[in-house]
Amino acid sequence: MKPIRIAGAVVALLLVAATLLIAIGIPAGALTGAIQSRIERDTGYRVTIGGAGTVRLFPAATLTLHDVTAELPGGRPHDPRLKIATVRAELPLTSLMSGTPRITELTLISPELSLPLLRRRDEAAAAPAPARQDGAKLAEIERIVIQDGAVVMTSATDRIERRIAGIQADVERDDAQGPVTASGSATLGRSPVSFELTAKPPSDDQQPMLVDLTLDAPGLLTSRLNAKAETRLRGTTLAINGVSGKLGDAPFNGWASVDVAGKPLVKLDLDFQRLDLVAITRSAPPGAPWSETPLDLVGLNYVDAEVRLSATELNIGPARIAPASADAKLAGGVLSVQASRLGAYGGQASGTLVIDASGATPAFDLRCDIDGVHALPLLDGLADFDRVDGKMQAKLALRSSGGSPRAIAANLNGSADLGIRDGAIRGLDVARMIRNLTAHTQNGWQLAPTDVTDLSAFAASFRITQGQAETSDLRLAGPLVRMTGAGTINLPAKTLALKVEPKLVPTTEGQSALERGIGTPSAEPIGLGIPVRIEGPWIAPRIFPNIAGVLDNPDAAYQRLRQIGNGLFGLLGSGRTDNAPGGADHPGDDGGAAVNTIIKQLFGR
Repeated sequence: MKPIRIAGAVVALLLVAATLLIAIGIPAGALTGAIQSRIERDTGYRVTIGGAGTVRLFPAATLTLHDVTAELPGGRPHDPRLKIATVRAELPLTSLMSGTPRITELTLISPELSLPLLRRRDEAAAAPAPARQDGAKLAEIERIVIQDGAVVMTSATDRIERRIAGIQADVERDDAQGPVTASGSATLGRSPVSFELTAKPPSDDQQPMLVDLTLDAPGLLTSRLNAKAETRLRGTTLAINGVSGKLGDAPFNGWASVDVAGKPLVKLDLDFQRLDLVAITRSAPPGAPWSETPLDLVGLNYVDAEVRLSATELNIGPARIAPASADAKLAGGVLSVQASRLGAYGGQASGTLVIDASGATPAFDLRCDIDGVHALPLLDGLADFDRVDGKMQAKLALRSSGGSPRAIAANLNGSADLGIRDGAIRGLDVARMIRNLTAHTQNGWQLAPTDVTDLSAFAASFRITQGQAETSDLRLAGPLVRMTGAGTINLPAKTLALKVEPKLVPTTEGQSALERGIGTPSAEPIGLGIPVRIEGPWIAPRIFPNIAGVLDNPDAAYQRLRQIGNGLFGLLGSGRTDNAPGGADHPGDDGGAAVNTIIKQLFGR
């Protein structure tokens, strides 16, 4: 009986040990070599399993591997590489006996795909050819789960890194003939992205794959994107034809292709019924210095592209352009954008923009023509500037270089011709400014919400050298005001240094002749009798008569102006104006009150 008891105890011990191994896991060291060989044979990639592996048989057959790496044979440090912290595969025991195992669920925990950022397409390493040539099928996978994945794109030469982090994805296919469904989320930079995708594989290699995509990217797109397309892989090029869908509630259609061999080459042609873009928001108050934050444009070197976009209506924040059409080409880090058909607020615009990011310092070139565009809604929508109204003409030819907004402003060169007709300056009463200048200097523009200066015409041409915009032909004409001037705008410092000659016009006759630059008005305008200087920060400059000592001792300077007796100061000194009905006398000891009376006599208000 004793031997039987001993044998029973041994059997019981073996059963307990077997149960523990089944539940806890059997070391899979004997399997890892076979797994590595099978993957290398089927894909051509070299696989390294650095951690321990286990096989569990309960509650389901599960193979778990740790610290798995897949890379090119003899790969260079910057070649594509996949690292996975943990791989877990669940599969029926019966499928292990077949030549093509069927995996019910494959879980990848913390996978990290490293991709090189290449400046040239010929830098890419060739993908390895699989060793297997017998046409045998790979393992069938019913479901793939990705937890906390990442795509890391790096350039050792430029010392930069870009990441798509927090990737969560669930890919499932119920049967071999059914569609593949996928859903997931990630973080692109600082922008969250989520997607849902359905793909119907073709019955044979000659047919395209039908794909249905839904994409939410609040930081990148203004609305949800829904799209359908036919996709086909030809070598390393993914062709995407018959694209149709909606961005929000606005339909679009077109086609695309992506060559993924090394440096990507993207071709895209889309036509939108309405395209809404996020407006560039101002991050600093208007008077703040230019930002010295570096511009991140180096990414233009790592993709080539040919893009054509058109829209019946293009909205950039509140600004509306209809229609809009643009062609863009990106090659070797140089982006060229040409817009030849832009309709904007009753006028037309066209232009080209070139950004060269191939060197250490980005370079910029802008050519733009604007004709007959309503200035107020355009400037308000694009730049949050609502002070100028009227029909605008502009011709810009600008070039610069720099790695920050301040550097670009400091290196700006070129020319700008600006004109506005039949409009107004909102928030500013130039006639009142002229009146006030006869009594005291001014600090700032004296803006008021209800003030308006009507314009018949405004024009100025600027020649810009290293951020210094010089003009010698500034002209302003309105029913009540006329002004000429010259000077410099310091763009890097955001300051003005202008000398102007403002005049009050006692009649509105002759304005159209003045606007065309021909003829003379029927009544001679009355000026201060001395030029006016506008100096200091353009958000709030000092405005004062151009006479020595006016800033140090304004009382003495204004007394000298009245003694000189020119222009409005002459009217103050004589106490009357020849244009006043009946030649009424006015006291000259109170400049502000006297000129106020003169203004009322001149304009009846």
